[in-house]
Amino acid sequence: MIRKKFYTIPGARGRAMLADITFHDTNPKAPLVIFAHGIRGFKDWGAHNLMAEYFANNGSRFLKFNFSHNGTTVDNPTDFEDLIAFGDNTFSMELEDLNAIIDFACGGAYMPAVREVYLIGHSMGGGISIVKTAEDKRVGKLVTMAAISSFYNLWPKQAEAQWKLQGVMYMPNARTKQNMPYKVSLLYDLERNADRLDIQQKAMQISQPWLIVHGAEDTSVPLSHAEQLHQAQPNAVLKVIAGADHVFNATHPYGKTILPDTLLQFCDAAIDFLKK
Repeated sequence: MIRKKFYTIPGARGRAMLADITFHDTNPKAPLVIFAHGIRGFKDWGAHNLMAEYFANNGSRFLKFNFSHNGTTVDNPTDFEDLIAFGDNTFSMELEDLNAIIDFACGGAYMPAVREVYLIGHSMGGGISIVKTAEDKRVGKLVTMAAISSFYNLWPKQAEAQWKLQGVMYMPNARTKQNMPYKVSLLYDLERNADRLDIQQKAMQISQPWLIVHGAEDTSVPLSHAEQLHQAQPNAVLKVIAGADHVFNATHPYGKTILPDTLLQFCDAAIDFLKK
Protein backbone atom coordinates (compact mmCIF):
# COMPACT_ATOMS: atom_id res chain seq x y z
CA MET A 1 0.00 0.00 0.00
CA ILE A 2 1.16 3.52 -0.77
CA ARG A 3 1.98 5.55 2.33
CA LYS A 4 2.76 9.23 2.80
CA LYS A 5 4.50 10.99 5.67
CA PHE A 6 4.72 14.72 6.24
CA TYR A 7 7.53 16.80 7.71
CA THR A 8 8.34 20.41 8.52
CA ILE A 9 12.02 21.21 7.99
CA PRO A 10 13.84 24.50 8.70
CA GLY A 11 15.16 26.13 5.54
CA ALA A 12 16.92 29.37 4.67
CA ARG A 13 16.72 32.04 7.39
CA GLY A 14 15.01 29.42 9.59
CA ARG A 15 11.82 29.60 7.53
CA ALA A 16 9.85 26.34 7.58
CA MET A 17 9.62 24.07 4.54
CA LEU A 18 6.80 21.59 4.20
CA ALA A 19 7.88 18.22 2.81
CA ASP A 20 6.26 14.85 2.22
CA ILE A 21 7.58 11.46 1.27
CA THR A 22 5.55 8.90 -0.68
CA PHE A 23 6.57 5.24 -0.51
CA HIS A 24 5.25 1.70 -0.73
CA ASP A 25 4.99 0.06 2.67
CA THR A 26 6.62 -3.13 1.33
CA ASN A 27 9.75 -1.15 0.44
CA PRO A 28 10.33 1.56 3.08
CA LYS A 29 14.08 1.68 2.33
CA ALA A 30 13.76 2.06 -1.42
CA PRO A 31 16.11 4.50 -3.24
CA LEU A 32 15.17 8.09 -2.45
CA VAL A 33 14.19 10.59 -5.13
CA ILE A 34 14.03 14.28 -4.15
CA PHE A 35 11.91 16.54 -6.35
CA ALA A 36 12.65 20.27 -6.62
CA HIS A 37 9.80 22.38 -8.04
CA GLY A 38 10.15 25.36 -10.35
CA ILE A 39 9.56 29.08 -10.00
CA ARG A 40 5.96 29.95 -9.04
CA GLY A 41 5.56 26.26 -8.23
CA PHE A 42 5.01 24.17 -5.11
CA LYS A 43 5.19 20.52 -4.10
CA ASP A 44 1.47 19.84 -4.57
CA TRP A 45 1.10 21.59 -7.92
CA GLY A 46 -0.89 19.81 -10.60
CA ALA A 47 -0.07 16.14 -10.98
CA HIS A 48 2.94 16.10 -8.62
CA ASN A 49 1.16 13.84 -6.11
CA LEU A 50 0.20 11.37 -8.84
CA MET A 51 3.79 11.41 -10.03
CA ALA A 52 4.99 10.65 -6.48
CA GLU A 53 2.65 7.67 -6.27
CA TYR A 54 3.80 6.41 -9.66
CA PHE A 55 7.43 6.49 -8.57
CA ALA A 56 6.53 4.76 -5.30
CA ASN A 57 4.74 2.01 -7.20
CA ASN A 58 7.85 1.55 -9.31
CA GLY A 59 10.47 1.08 -6.61
CA SER A 60 11.37 4.53 -5.27
CA ARG A 61 10.66 6.73 -2.29
CA PHE A 62 9.64 10.17 -3.55
CA LEU A 63 10.29 13.24 -1.40
CA LYS A 64 8.98 16.62 -2.51
CA PHE A 65 9.08 19.91 -0.66
CA ASN A 66 8.25 23.59 -0.85
CA PHE A 67 11.26 25.87 -1.07
CA SER A 68 11.25 28.06 2.02
CA HIS A 69 10.64 31.33 0.17
CA ASN A 70 8.40 30.15 -2.68
CA GLY A 71 5.52 32.32 -1.43
CA THR A 72 3.40 29.59 0.16
CA THR A 73 3.05 29.12 3.91
CA VAL A 74 2.84 26.20 6.31
CA ASP A 75 -0.86 26.89 6.83
CA ASN A 76 -1.58 27.44 3.13
CA PRO A 77 0.91 25.41 1.09
CA THR A 78 -0.82 25.75 -2.29
CA ASP A 79 -1.38 29.51 -2.57
CA PHE A 80 1.06 32.39 -2.87
CA GLU A 81 -0.13 34.30 0.16
CA ASP A 82 3.28 35.47 1.43
CA LEU A 83 4.60 37.63 -1.38
CA ILE A 84 7.08 39.28 0.98
CA ALA A 85 8.84 35.95 1.41
CA PHE A 86 8.60 35.33 -2.34
CA GLY A 87 10.29 38.66 -3.01
CA ASP A 88 13.08 37.87 -0.54
CA ASN A 89 14.02 34.63 -2.30
CA THR A 90 17.44 34.11 -3.90
CA PHE A 91 19.10 31.24 -5.72
CA SER A 92 21.64 30.87 -2.92
CA MET A 93 18.77 30.46 -0.46
CA GLU A 94 17.24 27.74 -2.64
CA LEU A 95 20.57 25.91 -2.65
CA GLU A 96 20.59 26.22 1.14
CA ASP A 97 17.06 24.77 1.20
CA LEU A 98 18.00 21.83 -0.99
CA ASN A 99 21.05 21.14 1.14
CA ALA A 100 18.84 21.08 4.25
CA ILE A 101 16.54 18.56 2.56
CA ILE A 102 19.47 16.31 1.63
CA ASP A 103 20.85 16.62 5.18
CA PHE A 104 17.43 15.60 6.47
CA ALA A 105 17.30 12.57 4.18
CA CYS A 106 20.82 11.43 4.99
CA GLY A 107 20.57 12.11 8.71
CA GLY A 108 18.24 9.23 9.50
CA ALA A 109 16.53 10.88 12.47
CA TYR A 110 12.99 10.72 11.06
CA MET A 111 13.19 8.25 8.18
CA PRO A 112 15.50 5.45 7.04
CA ALA A 113 18.79 7.18 6.24
CA VAL A 114 20.42 7.03 2.83
CA ARG A 115 23.99 7.61 1.72
CA GLU A 116 22.97 9.10 -1.59
CA VAL A 117 19.90 10.62 -3.15
CA TYR A 118 18.59 11.06 -6.67
CA LEU A 119 17.49 14.55 -7.71
CA ILE A 120 14.71 15.52 -10.09
CA GLY A 121 14.47 19.24 -10.78
CA HIS A 122 11.85 21.03 -12.85
CA SER A 123 12.51 24.34 -14.63
CA MET A 124 14.26 26.67 -12.15
CA GLY A 125 14.43 23.72 -9.74
CA GLY A 126 16.33 21.97 -12.50
CA GLY A 127 18.92 24.74 -12.53
CA ILE A 128 19.24 24.55 -8.75
CA SER A 129 19.59 20.77 -8.96
CA ILE A 130 22.36 21.04 -11.56
CA VAL A 131 24.38 23.34 -9.32
CA LYS A 132 23.78 21.12 -6.29
CA THR A 133 24.73 17.93 -8.14
CA ALA A 134 28.04 19.47 -9.20
CA GLU A 135 28.75 20.45 -5.59
CA ASP A 136 27.50 17.45 -3.61
CA LYS A 137 28.59 13.85 -4.16
CA ARG A 138 25.68 12.66 -2.04
CA VAL A 139 23.67 13.15 -5.23
CA GLY A 140 24.02 9.83 -7.02
CA LYS A 141 22.02 10.62 -10.16
CA LEU A 142 20.29 13.65 -11.65
CA VAL A 143 17.19 14.03 -13.81
CA THR A 144 16.19 17.45 -15.09
CA MET A 145 12.84 18.21 -16.65
CA ALA A 146 12.45 21.40 -18.70
CA ALA A 147 15.46 22.84 -16.86
CA ILE A 148 16.78 26.32 -17.51
CA SER A 149 20.37 26.67 -18.74
CA SER A 150 20.86 30.09 -17.11
CA PHE A 151 19.19 31.90 -14.24
CA TYR A 152 19.36 35.06 -16.33
CA ASN A 153 16.72 33.54 -18.62
CA LEU A 154 14.06 34.07 -15.94
CA TRP A 155 13.64 37.79 -16.78
CA PRO A 156 14.24 40.13 -19.72
CA LYS A 157 17.82 41.40 -19.81
CA GLN A 158 16.70 44.90 -20.76
CA ALA A 159 14.77 45.19 -17.48
CA GLU A 160 17.83 44.92 -15.25
CA ALA A 161 18.84 48.61 -15.25
CA GLN A 162 15.37 49.77 -14.20
CA TRP A 163 15.15 46.89 -11.75
CA LYS A 164 18.27 48.15 -9.98
CA LEU A 165 16.85 51.69 -9.83
CA GLN A 166 13.45 50.65 -8.46
CA GLY A 167 14.63 47.84 -6.21
CA VAL A 168 11.78 45.54 -7.20
CA MET A 169 10.30 44.20 -10.43
CA TYR A 170 6.84 42.70 -10.83
CA MET A 171 5.98 39.87 -13.20
CA PRO A 172 2.48 38.46 -13.59
CA ASN A 173 1.48 34.94 -12.61
CA ALA A 174 -0.69 33.91 -15.55
CA ARG A 175 -2.57 31.33 -13.49
CA THR A 176 -3.35 33.32 -10.34
CA LYS A 177 -3.29 36.81 -11.92
CA GLN A 178 -1.02 38.00 -9.10
CA ASN A 179 1.81 40.44 -9.72
CA MET A 180 4.76 38.58 -8.23
CA PRO A 181 7.50 40.77 -6.69
CA TYR A 182 11.14 40.08 -7.50
CA LYS A 183 13.47 42.13 -5.33
CA VAL A 184 16.75 43.21 -6.88
CA SER A 185 18.51 41.13 -4.21
CA LEU A 186 17.78 38.17 -6.52
CA LEU A 187 19.87 39.77 -9.26
CA TYR A 188 22.60 40.90 -6.87
CA ASP A 189 22.87 37.36 -5.50
CA LEU A 190 23.42 36.12 -9.04
CA GLU A 191 26.05 38.77 -9.71
CA ARG A 192 27.91 38.22 -6.41
CA ASN A 193 27.96 34.45 -6.87
CA ALA A 194 28.53 34.41 -10.63
CA ASP A 195 30.81 31.37 -10.67
CA ARG A 196 28.72 29.25 -8.33
CA LEU A 197 25.44 30.11 -10.08
CA ASP A 198 26.64 29.61 -13.65
CA ILE A 199 24.47 26.63 -14.58
CA GLN A 200 26.34 25.69 -17.75
CA GLN A 201 29.72 25.83 -16.01
CA LYS A 202 28.33 23.63 -13.24
CA ALA A 203 26.92 21.26 -15.87
CA MET A 204 30.44 20.76 -17.18
CA GLN A 205 31.55 19.66 -13.69
CA ILE A 206 28.89 16.98 -13.18
CA SER A 207 30.33 13.46 -13.07
CA GLN A 208 27.17 11.67 -11.91
CA PRO A 209 24.77 10.05 -14.41
CA TRP A 210 22.38 12.71 -15.74
CA LEU A 211 19.20 12.49 -17.80
CA ILE A 212 18.06 15.72 -19.48
CA VAL A 213 14.38 15.62 -20.47
CA HIS A 214 12.60 18.41 -22.31
CA GLY A 215 9.28 18.86 -24.07
CA ALA A 216 9.38 19.58 -27.80
CA GLU A 217 6.50 22.07 -27.38
CA ASP A 218 7.90 23.95 -24.39
CA THR A 219 7.31 27.67 -24.99
CA SER A 220 8.33 28.78 -21.48
CA VAL A 221 11.83 27.28 -21.54
CA PRO A 222 12.69 26.50 -25.16
CA LEU A 223 14.32 23.23 -26.18
CA SER A 224 17.52 25.16 -26.86
CA HIS A 225 18.12 25.20 -23.07
CA ALA A 226 18.30 21.39 -22.99
CA GLU A 227 20.59 21.42 -26.01
CA GLN A 228 22.91 23.92 -24.30
CA LEU A 229 23.05 21.75 -21.18
CA HIS A 230 23.80 18.67 -23.25
CA GLN A 231 26.52 20.54 -25.11
CA ALA A 232 28.03 21.55 -21.77
CA GLN A 233 27.91 17.95 -20.51
CA PRO A 234 27.97 15.49 -23.45
CA ASN A 235 28.02 12.51 -21.08
CA ALA A 236 24.45 13.32 -20.08
CA VAL A 237 21.55 11.62 -21.87
CA LEU A 238 19.16 13.94 -23.73
CA LYS A 239 15.55 12.87 -24.27
CA VAL A 240 13.00 15.05 -26.07
CA ILE A 241 9.33 14.20 -25.59
CA ALA A 242 7.13 15.02 -28.56
CA GLY A 243 4.01 17.02 -27.78
CA ALA A 244 5.11 17.92 -24.24
CA ASP A 245 4.88 21.50 -23.01
CA HIS A 246 6.73 23.06 -20.07
CA VAL A 247 4.71 21.13 -17.47
CA PHE A 248 4.40 17.99 -19.60
CA ASN A 249 0.73 18.77 -20.22
CA ALA A 250 -0.35 18.78 -16.59
CA THR A 251 -2.51 21.60 -15.20
CA HIS A 252 -3.32 23.09 -11.83
CA PRO A 253 -5.65 22.05 -10.45
CA TYR A 254 -5.40 18.59 -11.98
CA GLY A 255 -8.60 16.64 -11.51
CA LYS A 256 -7.78 13.39 -13.29
CA THR A 257 -6.59 10.19 -11.64
CA ILE A 258 -4.08 9.24 -14.34
CA LEU A 259 -0.99 11.08 -15.50
CA PRO A 260 -0.98 12.97 -18.80
CA ASP A 261 0.60 10.78 -21.47
CA THR A 262 3.65 13.02 -21.89
CA LEU A 263 4.24 13.22 -18.14
CA LEU A 264 3.89 9.43 -17.97
CA GLN A 265 6.57 9.19 -20.66
CA PHE A 266 8.81 11.39 -18.52
CA CYS A 267 8.19 9.24 -15.43
CA ASP A 268 8.93 6.01 -17.28
CA ALA A 269 12.12 7.43 -18.75
CA ALA A 270 13.27 8.74 -15.37
CA ILE A 271 12.44 5.52 -13.52
CA ASP A 272 14.27 3.42 -16.12
CA PHE A 273 17.29 5.74 -15.93
CA LEU A 274 17.41 5.73 -12.12
CA LYS A 275 17.18 1.94 -11.97
CA LYS A 276 20.16 1.37 -14.26
